Amino acid sequence: MRFLKGFLYAFRGIGLCIRQERNMRFHTAAAVYVLLFSCFFSFSAVEYAVLFLTLALVMAAECLNTALERLCDQVSPGYSPLIGACKDAAAGGVLVCAVFAVCVGVCLFWKPEGFQFAWMWFMDRPWAWIGLLCSLPLAWWYVFRAFETRKANPKK
Repeated sequence: MRFLKGFLYAFRGIGLCIRQERNMRFHTAAAVYVLLFSCFFSFSAVEYAVLFLTLALVMAAECLNTALERLCDQVSPGYSPLIGACKDAAAGGVLVCAVFAVCVGVCLFWKPEGFQFAWMWFMDRPWAWIGLLCSLPLAWWYVFRAFETRKANPKK
């Protein structure tokens, strides 16, 4: 039972990151589009493994960055140059992962036949354009507005 509780805590932590961190929402939205778009490419099992590992690395780095930021805020609520350096280094780690994830994506998706197949698929299914175009504002809302906390104005 303790083993299963560990999964519950882990999922709770992921949920916290999604609710509280806009960058995590951006990463999850990007991952969904990347995985959907990957269906148009004939990736091998190894290529999919690289893609999944890359997506997981970016999201894990974001989770660790969030954990470190929360810990730093607890330990040192005021400004501290050392704490600031720790937070900057953690954010830099996420940036390194994200930049290299883009590089991996370019390597994997640099197949003109995949883009041609995707284009033809969408041309044969005009309704799919509507679905894609409708998903974009939804993704924007998810990244920038979902879970947004509105602070009550005590003066009003």
